[in-house]
Amino acid sequence: MAVFEVPVLSIKNLNKQYGPGCSQCKGGESAYLVKNYCQVCGTVYACRDVSFDVFPGEVLGIVGESGSGKSTLMQCLYFDQEVSAGEAYLADYENGMKNLFQESSQQQRYIRNHVMGKVYQNPILGLKMNFSSIGNIAENLIAAGSRDVGMMEGKGTALLNKVNIPVHRRKEAPKNFSGGMQQRVQIAKALSNNPPLLLLDEVTTGLDLSVQASVLDLIKNLQRELNISIVLVSHDLGVIRMLADRTLVMLEGKVIEQGLTDQILEDPQHPYTQQLVHSLL
Repeated sequence: MAVFEVPVLSIKNLNKQYGPGCSQCKGGESAYLVKNYCQVCGTVYACRDVSFDVFPGEVLGIVGESGSGKSTLMQCLYFDQEVSAGEAYLADYENGMKNLFQESSQQQRYIRNHVMGKVYQNPILGLKMNFSSIGNIAENLIAAGSRDVGMMEGKGTALLNKVNIPVHRRKEAPKNFSGGMQQRVQIAKALSNNPPLLLLDEVTTGLDLSVQASVLDLIKNLQRELNISIVLVSHDLGVIRMLADRTLVMLEGKVIEQGLTDQILEDPQHPYTQQLVHSLL
């Protein structure tokens, strides 16, 4: 990777805490913390000084056990949660000069509609289950300013076709679909405004293994074809191995190790990463 490449996304010292904090837990660095929880005031430090870059066409994997902060991080990146502190810059928004976390809610909506897409672990969060599948895509296009019905119909059909949803089922509601099909509709919706950055949060959790494989294949092929950058969260190292170029390992709200995925999986340095990798073997 060229050293002069400009990141698509740059995150600096992202912090998210639940609770007020106190003099004993000192902003998340204290002997009073059990893991990332303060026994004195009950504050949870879900993300602690998380920093990383994502480069054009790169898949960045984020792995960690349940409660490590990886899903909270994704919620913060998509403005589903407010950060406690930190900075985020997108190359495709205001030339990467404005901290996204300090923008108005109106501007954050604009960013969600134009510059990012997200696929949730639970399709109910990403889709309107009673709308038709093509209607879900149209909703995204309308939110980004589209008004041409013919264009939306054409684009929606093409996207559903791309994610292997049969054309004759495009008017059907996702509530009638299997979990794997719902995830594919979510992926089509997330891609509808050609975002340079896609966020994938545990997208194969709860799917049968054969369905997982087809969804992962689809993501891999779309990523290559469209050359989009992806941030991929998973607790499954098999998923990370298949898709991610680089990987961050999170534990108790902190990034404890990062590097090329092959390097992390073949020569893990941190005892926790070693334990994770050995549990896969």
